[in-house]
Amino acid sequence: MARIITVASGKGGVGKTVLAANIGITLSLYGKDVTILDADIAMANLELILGMEGMPITLQHVLSGEASVEEAIYTGPGGVKIVPAGISLEGLRKVNPDLLENVLLSILERTEILILDAPAGLEKSAIIALASANELLLVVNPEISSITDGLKTKMVAERLGTRLLGIVVNRVTSSGIDMAKKEIEAILEGRVIAVIPEDPEVRKSAAFGQPVVLRSPNSPAARAIKQLAAKIGGVKYVEEYAEVKESPIKKLLKIFRR
Repeated sequence: MARIITVASGKGGVGKTVLAANIGITLSLYGKDVTILDADIAMANLELILGMEGMPITLQHVLSGEASVEEAIYTGPGGVKIVPAGISLEGLRKVNPDLLENVLLSILERTEILILDAPAGLEKSAIIALASANELLLVVNPEISSITDGLKTKMVAERLGTRLLGIVVNRVTSSGIDMAKKEIEAILEGRVIAVIPEDPEVRKSAAFGQPVVLRSPNSPAARAIKQLAAKIGGVKYVEEYAEVKESPIKKLLKIFRR
Protein backbone atom coordinates (compact mmCIF):
# COMPACT_ATOMS: atom_id res chain seq x y z
CA MET A 1 0.00 0.00 0.00
CA ALA A 2 1.36 3.41 -0.98
CA ARG A 3 2.14 5.91 1.75
CA ILE A 4 0.76 9.44 1.62
CA ILE A 5 2.76 11.84 3.75
CA THR A 6 1.50 15.39 4.07
CA VAL A 7 4.16 17.92 5.06
CA ALA A 8 2.25 20.69 6.79
CA SER A 9 2.66 23.67 9.09
CA GLY A 10 0.42 26.05 10.93
CA LYS A 11 1.92 29.16 9.36
CA GLY A 12 3.97 30.04 6.30
CA GLY A 13 7.69 30.69 6.22
CA VAL A 14 8.78 27.76 8.38
CA GLY A 15 10.63 26.02 5.54
CA LYS A 16 8.00 23.37 4.83
CA THR A 17 8.39 23.29 1.05
CA VAL A 18 12.19 23.11 1.20
CA LEU A 19 11.92 20.16 3.57
CA ALA A 20 9.29 18.38 1.48
CA ALA A 21 11.45 18.74 -1.64
CA ASN A 22 14.71 17.62 -0.06
CA ILE A 23 13.15 14.73 1.88
CA GLY A 24 11.53 13.46 -1.31
CA ILE A 25 14.76 13.73 -3.29
CA THR A 26 16.71 11.94 -0.58
CA LEU A 27 14.17 9.11 -0.41
CA SER A 28 14.42 8.76 -4.17
CA LEU A 29 18.20 8.54 -3.92
CA TYR A 30 17.74 5.87 -1.28
CA GLY A 31 15.93 3.80 -3.91
CA LYS A 32 12.31 4.67 -3.10
CA ASP A 33 9.75 5.48 -5.79
CA VAL A 34 8.66 8.95 -4.67
CA THR A 35 6.31 11.59 -6.05
CA ILE A 36 6.07 15.09 -4.60
CA LEU A 37 2.91 17.06 -5.31
CA ASP A 38 2.63 20.76 -4.63
CA ALA A 39 -0.82 21.00 -3.05
CA ASP A 40 -0.40 24.71 -2.36
CA ILE A 41 -2.41 25.72 -5.40
CA ALA A 42 -2.74 29.40 -4.53
CA MET A 43 0.85 30.09 -3.37
CA ALA A 44 2.87 27.42 -5.17
CA ASN A 45 6.66 27.57 -5.07
CA LEU A 46 7.92 23.97 -5.17
CA GLU A 47 8.94 24.33 -8.81
CA LEU A 48 10.88 27.51 -8.02
CA ILE A 49 12.87 25.80 -5.28
CA LEU A 50 13.71 22.92 -7.62
CA GLY A 51 14.51 25.10 -10.62
CA MET A 52 11.59 23.59 -12.56
CA GLU A 53 9.50 26.68 -13.25
CA GLY A 54 7.90 27.04 -16.65
CA MET A 55 6.69 23.45 -17.03
CA PRO A 56 4.12 23.39 -19.86
CA ILE A 57 1.50 21.38 -17.95
CA THR A 58 0.92 21.68 -14.21
CA LEU A 59 -1.60 20.74 -11.54
CA GLN A 60 -3.54 23.86 -12.48
CA HIS A 61 -4.23 22.37 -15.92
CA VAL A 62 -5.29 19.05 -14.37
CA LEU A 63 -7.64 20.67 -11.84
CA SER A 64 -9.21 22.80 -14.56
CA GLY A 65 -9.88 19.73 -16.72
CA GLU A 66 -7.41 20.75 -19.43
CA ALA A 67 -4.90 17.91 -19.00
CA SER A 68 -4.47 14.45 -17.50
CA VAL A 69 -2.51 13.66 -14.34
CA GLU A 70 0.12 11.78 -16.35
CA GLU A 71 0.94 14.90 -18.35
CA ALA A 72 1.73 16.88 -15.19
CA ILE A 73 4.27 14.42 -13.74
CA TYR A 74 7.94 15.28 -14.35
CA THR A 75 11.24 13.73 -13.33
CA GLY A 76 13.06 16.08 -10.99
CA PRO A 77 16.44 16.18 -9.26
CA GLY A 78 17.66 12.84 -7.96
CA GLY A 79 15.03 10.98 -9.98
CA VAL A 80 12.11 12.06 -7.81
CA LYS A 81 8.81 12.61 -9.61
CA ILE A 82 7.34 16.10 -9.34
CA VAL A 83 3.82 17.42 -9.87
CA PRO A 84 4.19 21.23 -9.93
CA ALA A 85 1.14 23.27 -9.00
CA GLY A 86 1.79 26.08 -11.49
CA ILE A 87 2.22 29.76 -10.72
CA SER A 88 -0.07 31.30 -13.33
CA LEU A 89 -2.69 33.66 -11.89
CA GLU A 90 -4.85 33.16 -14.97
CA GLY A 91 -4.67 29.37 -14.54
CA LEU A 92 -5.56 29.70 -10.86
CA ARG A 93 -8.94 31.18 -11.72
CA LYS A 94 -9.95 28.00 -13.57
CA VAL A 95 -8.93 25.54 -10.85
CA ASN A 96 -11.49 23.31 -9.14
CA PRO A 97 -9.93 22.19 -5.80
CA ASP A 98 -12.61 19.52 -5.40
CA LEU A 99 -10.86 17.48 -8.11
CA LEU A 100 -7.66 17.20 -6.04
CA GLU A 101 -8.73 14.05 -4.23
CA ASN A 102 -9.24 12.17 -7.52
CA VAL A 103 -5.85 13.38 -8.74
CA LEU A 104 -4.19 11.99 -5.63
CA LEU A 105 -5.89 8.63 -6.05
CA SER A 106 -4.63 8.45 -9.62
CA ILE A 107 -1.05 9.26 -8.61
CA LEU A 108 -1.12 6.64 -5.84
CA GLU A 109 -1.36 3.94 -8.50
CA ARG A 110 2.02 5.06 -9.85
CA THR A 111 4.18 5.60 -6.79
CA GLU A 112 5.44 4.07 -3.55
CA ILE A 113 5.48 7.25 -1.47
CA LEU A 114 3.42 10.35 -2.24
CA ILE A 115 4.57 13.50 -0.46
CA LEU A 116 2.08 16.37 -0.35
CA ASP A 117 3.45 19.86 0.21
CA ALA A 118 0.36 21.29 1.89
CA PRO A 119 -0.60 24.95 2.04
CA ALA A 120 0.12 26.64 5.35
CA GLY A 121 -2.88 27.18 7.58
CA LEU A 122 -6.28 25.54 7.36
CA GLU A 123 -7.78 26.70 4.07
CA LYS A 124 -9.74 24.28 1.89
CA SER A 125 -6.72 22.94 -0.04
CA ALA A 126 -4.87 22.40 3.23
CA ILE A 127 -7.79 20.44 4.68
CA ILE A 128 -7.93 18.26 1.57
CA ALA A 129 -4.19 17.57 1.81
CA LEU A 130 -4.53 16.65 5.50
CA ALA A 131 -7.60 14.47 4.93
CA SER A 132 -6.01 12.64 1.98
CA ALA A 133 -2.88 11.60 3.87
CA ASN A 134 -2.37 8.71 6.23
CA GLU A 135 0.68 10.35 7.82
CA LEU A 136 1.43 13.94 8.87
CA LEU A 137 4.89 15.43 9.12
CA LEU A 138 4.39 18.62 11.10
CA VAL A 139 7.00 21.36 10.55
CA VAL A 140 7.45 24.11 13.11
CA ASN A 141 10.02 26.73 14.01
CA PRO A 142 11.20 26.90 17.64
CA GLU A 143 9.00 29.88 18.51
CA ILE A 144 5.67 30.03 20.28
CA SER A 145 3.59 31.46 17.40
CA SER A 146 4.70 28.73 15.00
CA ILE A 147 4.09 26.01 17.57
CA THR A 148 0.62 27.19 18.60
CA ASP A 149 -0.42 27.40 14.94
CA GLY A 150 1.10 23.97 14.39
CA LEU A 151 -1.00 22.61 17.24
CA LYS A 152 -4.19 23.68 15.42
CA THR A 153 -3.02 21.85 12.29
CA LYS A 154 -2.21 18.72 14.29
CA MET A 155 -5.63 18.75 15.99
CA VAL A 156 -7.47 19.06 12.67
CA ALA A 157 -5.36 16.26 11.15
CA GLU A 158 -6.17 13.96 14.06
CA ARG A 159 -9.88 14.66 13.69
CA LEU A 160 -9.56 13.72 10.03
CA GLY A 161 -7.91 10.42 10.97
CA THR A 162 -4.39 11.33 9.87
CA ARG A 163 -1.62 9.90 12.06
CA LEU A 164 1.20 12.13 13.26
CA LEU A 165 4.40 10.72 11.79
CA GLY A 166 6.46 13.18 13.78
CA ILE A 167 7.39 16.79 14.41
CA VAL A 168 10.27 18.50 12.64
CA VAL A 169 11.73 21.57 14.32
CA ASN A 170 13.28 23.61 11.53
CA ARG A 171 15.70 26.56 11.50
CA VAL A 172 17.07 25.99 14.98
CA THR A 173 19.81 28.40 16.06
CA SER A 174 22.36 28.48 18.86
CA SER A 175 21.14 31.86 20.11
CA GLY A 176 19.71 30.44 23.31
CA ILE A 177 16.26 31.96 22.69
CA ASP A 178 14.77 28.99 20.82
CA MET A 179 12.25 26.79 22.61
CA ALA A 180 13.63 23.50 23.88
CA LYS A 181 12.73 20.19 22.28
CA LYS A 182 10.98 18.93 25.41
CA GLU A 183 8.85 22.08 25.61
CA ILE A 184 7.77 21.67 22.00
CA GLU A 185 6.90 18.01 22.52
CA ALA A 186 4.87 18.90 25.61
CA ILE A 187 2.83 21.57 23.81
CA LEU A 188 2.24 19.57 20.65
CA GLU A 189 1.86 16.23 22.46
CA GLY A 190 4.00 14.49 19.89
CA ARG A 191 7.53 13.30 19.25
CA VAL A 192 10.17 15.49 17.65
CA ILE A 193 11.87 13.21 15.13
CA ALA A 194 14.27 15.75 13.66
CA VAL A 195 15.91 19.05 14.49
CA ILE A 196 17.16 20.94 11.43
CA PRO A 197 19.69 23.70 12.15
CA GLU A 198 19.59 27.16 10.63
CA ASP A 199 21.97 26.92 7.69
CA PRO A 200 22.85 29.61 5.09
CA GLU A 201 23.33 26.86 2.51
CA VAL A 202 19.59 26.22 2.50
CA ARG A 203 18.81 29.78 1.43
CA LYS A 204 21.59 29.75 -1.17
CA SER A 205 20.35 26.48 -2.62
CA ALA A 206 16.76 27.74 -2.84
CA ALA A 207 17.95 30.93 -4.56
CA PHE A 208 19.72 28.87 -7.22
CA GLY A 209 16.84 26.43 -7.62
CA GLN A 210 18.97 23.54 -6.39
CA PRO A 211 18.13 21.13 -3.53
CA VAL A 212 20.50 21.58 -0.59
CA VAL A 213 20.99 17.80 -0.25
CA LEU A 214 22.53 17.82 -3.74
CA ARG A 215 24.19 21.25 -3.85
CA SER A 216 25.70 21.16 -0.35
CA PRO A 217 25.29 17.55 0.85
CA ASN A 218 27.73 17.95 3.73
CA SER A 219 26.16 21.11 5.18
CA PRO A 220 24.58 20.78 8.64
CA ALA A 221 21.01 21.11 7.36
CA ALA A 222 21.56 18.64 4.50
CA ARG A 223 22.95 16.02 6.87
CA ALA A 224 19.99 16.44 9.22
CA ILE A 225 17.51 16.18 6.34
CA LYS A 226 19.18 13.04 5.00
CA GLN A 227 19.00 11.44 8.43
CA LEU A 228 15.32 12.37 8.67
CA ALA A 229 14.59 10.91 5.23
CA ALA A 230 16.34 7.66 6.17
CA LYS A 231 14.19 7.45 9.30
CA ILE A 232 11.00 8.07 7.31
CA GLY A 233 11.97 5.55 4.63
CA GLY A 234 13.10 2.90 7.10
CA VAL A 235 16.54 2.67 5.55
CA LYS A 236 20.06 2.92 6.94
CA TYR A 237 21.51 6.42 6.82
CA VAL A 238 24.69 6.73 4.79
CA GLU A 239 26.87 9.74 4.10
CA GLU A 240 27.22 9.06 0.39
CA TYR A 241 24.30 7.98 -1.76
CA ALA A 242 26.66 5.85 -3.84
CA GLU A 243 26.65 3.38 -0.96
CA VAL A 244 22.94 2.77 -1.39
CA LYS A 245 22.42 -0.22 -3.63
CA GLU A 246 19.28 -0.83 -5.67
CA SER A 247 18.40 -4.19 -7.15
CA PRO A 248 18.06 -4.51 -10.97
CA ILE A 249 14.45 -5.65 -10.52
CA LYS A 250 13.55 -2.54 -8.52
CA LYS A 251 15.17 -0.34 -11.17
CA LEU A 252 13.03 -1.97 -13.86
CA LEU A 253 9.88 -1.53 -11.77
CA LYS A 254 10.63 2.18 -11.36
CA ILE A 255 11.04 2.55 -15.12
CA PHE A 256 7.70 0.85 -15.87
CA ARG A 257 5.89 2.95 -13.25
CA ARG A 258 6.83 6.20 -14.95
